[in-house]
Amino acid sequence: MKWVKRSMGARIVDNALIFSIGDKIIFPSHGPCLIDAVVRKLVGDTTITFYRLARLEDSGGKLFIPVDKIREFQIRRLLQRSEIPQLLSRLSRKSKPVALATTPRNWKQRAFDCSRLLASGTAMELVEVVESLTDLNEARALGSQDRQNLERAKRLLVCEIAEASGDARSAVTERIDIALNVRKCKKAGGCETSSIHFIERYRHGRRMGDRS
Repeated sequence: MKWVKRSMGARIVDNALIFSIGDKIIFPSHGPCLIDAVVRKLVGDTTITFYRLARLEDSGGKLFIPVDKIREFQIRRLLQRSEIPQLLSRLSRKSKPVALATTPRNWKQRAFDCSRLLASGTAMELVEVVESLTDLNEARALGSQDRQNLERAKRLLVCEIAEASGDARSAVTERIDIALNVRKCKKAGGCETSSIHFIERYRHGRRMGDRS
């Protein structure tokens, strides 16, 4: 079996999806990845072309995805920076999430729905998992599987926003926590002015360190 690395300028076109070496993409359940090579592998008598992905999450590692399987894996481009305020706004809203079952008896359905949403690969569905399980955690202590799903969804969301914005993951985590705190305060009938101001600033595309 032989691997052949293509030139840095290689471009692959597959069903109207165009990715280049150096592009950052989202591989559902794995988070942000960098396409660092396009390689060919001889499998039997057939030469198959793969994207080689470098995982940008802390765990690192390489993944190989056949170019013609991109749609099957629901791989998509990285979130746009302009989309981030909408995600934070969603996390800070008062309305009750409906993405997941929230009663103790529905834990099996909730686990199934979490798996489906995490595998979908969209940032908004990661938000749905985070807001649903956060609300559930405020009502009662989460079980181990719910807690793991919440941590995983939040970690994937933080990684993608950090890659899209160029900000440190610690800063993105703080923004998400503030948005969730605003949500909690709104549900309780009040909220700190500073937290509300933070969300409003970010909705208008300003970072934490920017001047007013």
